[in-house]
Amino acid sequence: MRVVAVIPARYGSSRFEGKPLADIAGAPMIAWVYQAVRRSTLLADVVVATDDERIAKVCEARGLNYVMTSSAHETSTERLNEVAARFPADLYLCVNGDEPLIDHRRLEAIIPAELPAEEIYVANLTCKISKPAEVMDPTNIKVVWDANHRAVFFSRSPIPFPKSSLSFDYYKHIGVLIYNKAALNFFATTRKGAIEQAEDINELRFVENGVGLKMVVVEPSEALSVDTPKDLERVREIVRERKLQAP
Repeated sequence: MRVVAVIPARYGSSRFEGKPLADIAGAPMIAWVYQAVRRSTLLADVVVATDDERIAKVCEARGLNYVMTSSAHETSTERLNEVAARFPADLYLCVNGDEPLIDHRRLEAIIPAELPAEEIYVANLTCKISKPAEVMDPTNIKVVWDANHRAVFFSRSPIPFPKSSLSFDYYKHIGVLIYNKAALNFFATTRKGAIEQAEDINELRFVENGVGLKMVVVEPSEALSVDTPKDLERVREIVRERKLQAP
């Protein structure tokens, strides 16, 4: 089974422009993410997907495998679909380019032991929320699933609402997904639905159209998604505390 990891990286961001090139201990964030993903022995290839020449130049200078993609893509999933047309594989692992401290073993939890039999296959990592404030934070996408671990709904609001009981563990979406080519094609050729537009959550495109999206639970970790400059400062502190070497 051939699995290719793709790290989408764009320069423009409303909250943090140029995030992939943000310096962490002398190396750009994208290099930290690439190094972490590359540690996995289950991957046939790792490639950065970008539409920005500045990111491409940094990748080239550091020997990171990269590919230029169209600037017309609205989502990382569409960018992934373009990459899949150039890199034949059985499954495509999508890793957000904003988790420089992610553990490769966490990524491997989503890679199935055998090629799934489903015509359209997509899975997503999730972990339990440990801090109550994270439940209310709209940047943390909450998810609930059925008895077969298929996603029922994703929301930026707390779900389910604790009307009758407070005894419930909340789980959040992690920006690590795996798709077969059919799933990527489905996403790229299916129109955005009303719920996806309202919540601004890509995964709802599958849920709204009745496509099973498997949720894979992993333990919470200290891997921090860098959404703001404040998050970046925390990552820099962790790197200093752990005395981690830049790639």
